[in-house]
Amino acid sequence: MKQYDIIVVGSGAAGVFLSYELTRRNNRASVLVLDKGERLENRSCPIKRGITETCIKCNPCHIMNGYGGAGTLSDGKYNITTDFGGDLHEYVGKEKAMELMEYVDSVLCEMGGADAKLYTTANSELKTIALQNNLHLLDAKVRHLGTDRNAQILERMFEYTKKRIDMEFLTTVESVEQTDAGFVVRTDQGQEYSCKDLVLATGRSGSKWISGVCRKMGISMQSNRVDIGLRVELPAVIFKHITDEVYESKIVYKTDKYNDKVRTFCMNPYGEVVSENTNGIVTVNGHSYADEALRTENTNFALLVSNNFTEPFRNSNEYGESIARLSNMLGGGVLLQKFGDLVKGRRSNEHRMAKCFTRPTLKATPGDLSLVMPKRQLDDIIEMIYALDKIAPGTANEDTLLYGVEVKFYNSMVKVNRDLETKIKGLYVLGDGSGVTHSLSQASASGIHVARLLADQYA
Repeated sequence: MKQYDIIVVGSGAAGVFLSYELTRRNNRASVLVLDKGERLENRSCPIKRGITETCIKCNPCHIMNGYGGAGTLSDGKYNITTDFGGDLHEYVGKEKAMELMEYVDSVLCEMGGADAKLYTTANSELKTIALQNNLHLLDAKVRHLGTDRNAQILERMFEYTKKRIDMEFLTTVESVEQTDAGFVVRTDQGQEYSCKDLVLATGRSGSKWISGVCRKMGISMQSNRVDIGLRVELPAVIFKHITDEVYESKIVYKTDKYNDKVRTFCMNPYGEVVSENTNGIVTVNGHSYADEALRTENTNFALLVSNNFTEPFRNSNEYGESIARLSNMLGGGVLLQKFGDLVKGRRSNEHRMAKCFTRPTLKATPGDLSLVMPKRQLDDIIEMIYALDKIAPGTANEDTLLYGVEVKFYNSMVKVNRDLETKIKGLYVLGDGSGVTHSLSQASASGIHVARLLADQYA
């Protein structure tokens, strides 16, 4: 059995930045990172390679798993704020959380992101226009790297850490056991490793796995939410006056009909819609690029409705999964519908799509989203589209495209202290897999925070 001081399960944003900071700071700790996905250079979706037009459910999904986690092939947006993207500030304090995220930004710039524009919503005229139309623009600074530049930065971070940190890929951790000396980790490759400190940083795709570990070890978890919605795609010129100024506009609207909150999420100017596979369920997301040669004529973003449940129902993720399965059942994956067809109560089909002025960037099955989305959430999203049309005329055009479904799964919030350590000494849970963070910036910051604590212990 090979022994390490620290084992990290997961090489997503939290694991990458933890590895970086442990490499940068002087310490004597031996470190192993395990990930069920591929190395960075081997992460490539078959759709992007032109092998297939629709998701074939690779196991593991290259978009969701591997070095850099789900953020690697994302559009590389780092939102520096405590107004959204997680609750790290509730554990470490707002000032500390902001300092950690600013430090993450400095690392990204040092590794090749300095040319990426830093947008801000501060003193934006858009905030006033939004308020005049009952819409609320949240405050944030946004560093947009682009999918292409994001991967290059991660490659540099891998090169920086690989001589200091041992890493094993295509390796699934099957069990974790507490011992008198720390922990024993067993993998699907038949390997056994021991360590004094164990860091679980498996991201959202590992939420079920982390829940299982916590139940086994008696670690308390608090039921979290699930966000359900659709991805909107429309000509980029419609949102150009917004995206040119703030790029990532986090806009919140409270509906008249149900008093529910709907929000924009993951805006991708001149980007493309993509599918992703989470635990065998195909959902939709969006990417965009820094290289102008790779840009499209469209902008896409999600409209999400948060769902929080009370007793006796506890499993919010299963609720989201059941809705996504309906979409997969009807469309064989992602469903696509024109906004005009949705409000007229008719199914989009190949004939109507052939006449659509907005050209879809993802091959999806034309269909009827009202057969998939619950009525309340669908009503919320339709109302939000009409509200957005007031500040971005053309949003409610008949040929605006809607892809379904988009589901954001959140892990049940694991009970941890301000050091992100569970009640079991030496067992840390961080990043989006902890339920504490919900964004690249905050997940990365959580990795820096724990790395500094561990570096001091092994100084």
